[in-house]
Amino acid sequence: MIQVARGNKNNMNSKSDTAPLSFKEKVGYGLGDMASNFYLGFFGLFLLYYYTDVYGISPAAAATMLLVTKIVDAVSDPAMGLIADRTDSRWGKYRPYLLWVAIPYALLGYLLFLGPEWSDLGKLIFAYVSYTLVMLAFTAINVPYSALLAVISPVSEERTKATQFRFIFASLGTLVVGSSAKPLVDWLGGGDELLGFRLTIILFAVLSVVIFWITFATTRERVSPQAHKSSIRDDFTALLKNASWIILVITGILVVIGLVARFASIVYYLKYYMVDDGSKYLFWMDRTAFLTSCGLIGQLIGALLTPFLVKRFEKHHLMIIMNVAHTVLLIASYFIPPDEYLITVILHSLGIFTFGVIITLLFSMYTDCAEYGEWETGKNTAGLTVSASLFSLKFGSALGGALPGFILAWFGFVANEVQTDMAIQGIRIMFNFLPAVFFLLGGILMMFYKIDRKTLHKIEDELLQRRAATETS
Repeated sequence: MIQVARGNKNNMNSKSDTAPLSFKEKVGYGLGDMASNFYLGFFGLFLLYYYTDVYGISPAAAATMLLVTKIVDAVSDPAMGLIADRTDSRWGKYRPYLLWVAIPYALLGYLLFLGPEWSDLGKLIFAYVSYTLVMLAFTAINVPYSALLAVISPVSEERTKATQFRFIFASLGTLVVGSSAKPLVDWLGGGDELLGFRLTIILFAVLSVVIFWITFATTRERVSPQAHKSSIRDDFTALLKNASWIILVITGILVVIGLVARFASIVYYLKYYMVDDGSKYLFWMDRTAFLTSCGLIGQLIGALLTPFLVKRFEKHHLMIIMNVAHTVLLIASYFIPPDEYLITVILHSLGIFTFGVIITLLFSMYTDCAEYGEWETGKNTAGLTVSASLFSLKFGSALGGALPGFILAWFGFVANEVQTDMAIQGIRIMFNFLPAVFFLLGGILMMFYKIDRKTLHKIEDELLQRRAATETS
């Protein structure tokens, strides 16, 4: 059970707890995902390329590393959720981690691209260690950040609005990376890509620290859980009884695999299939940066329009529509010849628009599942619910980044060489058909999701009554 924060603890009363969130707080909360996506966007777009074409690790070895390290996340993500649920500080349960972990998060991001000139085995070991450490830091700061959404307001509509701001700024963060990272690498490195990556990540690391601290300073926890008394086993049991949550987690894995596989393939698709020589296309951007930026603008528009679409459609129905639409666009993209760059840009942008809707809905629906679980079992496990969900996204991100590496190896890709027809075919498949399969599966799975608008309103009303009863008892 949880109760609405009262008294002087958060300088709020029950009426203000259910009031609309201020614009400042929604912006402050949303900024936190911009900081997260400075790293995730950078890794999703460039990490596989960095490992294969810059640091000199084979595609198969890099892909295997991205998957094997998820074993650590399988333990660390739920563990962080359990720790956060049991945290008790003057700043709340989840907010303090934004303050405490920001600097380690920044330093480990720099370590990932340090690129020491070791032997092939030494480079691979360094990749395993540095990637594992930065993902642990990401877990330690992002699990509490995501769980904060569940306690920022007891009202579902307000959480959806906060989610909208979250993914507006997530899109902006990835857009900044997509439009500026490759030009920054070229400019700062002066022809030395390794140095360019190292200096560029310093910039994004410093920005991440500042932004996480802004999120800490501008947000509040309005729903204050009581001391957590249930066992870890009880928490997991309650979570696994939530069928809609399980469906949502698997859907999250599928769509993130699709998205990251697409994004991890962009550099290869432009460089080897469309034969982009890296020259400037528009202002400071080459064709890779321009394609990425246009797609991310589409994602931003999708996040902006999501609340309007939710008023007309059930959330899970909207998820089905957007997944199927993205699948169709990806299949169409496969048939575009290499000299039709602008058509590729348009289809890519429309596809990432649908993802902007999907990802905004996904995290809003995770908090709906957390409330559903509390309503059914009486146990508040927001941190565990979101952390296990976050693991699904990290696993999906790792698999989405790894699969193109395996495809490159299978089709005989050789870095920085003229590719065979077979290798080009592999690049086209991993850019188009591979993500299409996962988006289609995600759309099919959402047909079995059960929490609709009517059920959610009932849950919200009953939980507010329980909290009010707890407060007066």
